[in-house]
Amino acid sequence: MNHRAAVIVRDSVTELDASARGAVVLAASHGGRYAAWCAAKAGVGAVILSDAGIGRNRAGVAGLGALAALGVPAATVDIWSARIGDGADCLSRGVLSTINPPAEALGIRIGMRAADALGMLASAGLQPSPTPAALAESRQVIAAASVPPVQVIALDSTSLVRAEDAGHVVVTGSHGGVLGGRAGTAVSHPVFAALYNDAGMGIDGAGTSRLPALDLRGIAAATVAADSAEIGDGMSTWREGIISAVNDTARRNGGAVGQSARALVAALVAAGLRPGSR
Repeated sequence: MNHRAAVIVRDSVTELDASARGAVVLAASHGGRYAAWCAAKAGVGAVILSDAGIGRNRAGVAGLGALAALGVPAATVDIWSARIGDGADCLSRGVLSTINPPAEALGIRIGMRAADALGMLASAGLQPSPTPAALAESRQVIAAASVPPVQVIALDSTSLVRAEDAGHVVVTGSHGGVLGGRAGTAVSHPVFAALYNDAGMGIDGAGTSRLPALDLRGIAAATVAADSAEIGDGMSTWREGIISAVNDTARRNGGAVGQSARALVAALVAAGLRPGSR
């Protein structure tokens, strides 16, 4: 009889620790390459993520192929069935939209409830993921702001925001949803402004829920459309992103839907916005 693996549910794949090794994980992150790498690095036995609207070049599910290459069963939850960034909701309401070949070989099917898939995977006798190859640098400073003290920093994940980024612009590849409905997770430090990917908006508008949370902190924020930029890639947000939503702080300082990400940042910097302004 196969040993039943532990089942772990998290709001973000970046929250995984040593307890995830060999476990079957549902993490409400996007299913892109960066999230897949985080899951593999943690040594998961299998993982279910969110499809993040699939989006440009299918970036929202691109991590499933990378996990398949490691022999790791993986699937994504339909963004319109459960909230991205909310593991409990994905467990409760999530329906699978995409699966990789190792998951399919175990009987996992599109349209299956995420909770049912977790149970099947936990009983499959899976091994921990092999250690993935190192990722290329996912943090890049862009010399683009017109006000010298303000830097523009491209990050593949908002989890990479540092204390020294306070007062600067962070252009991320992360989805625009708060984690588990907790407003305090919107960004970890008082940045000048923050950009995210809307992950196809999704059920309950979860893909843009960071925006009002950052309004409460006087931080300008916006999302780019998932079809315009690859989720999980901060430089794609910067180079290709088209703004799909802005918060009130950004709107009062020149931000607007339909701008390019570059134009939005230029408008905010030109307005002389600083964290804490209302």
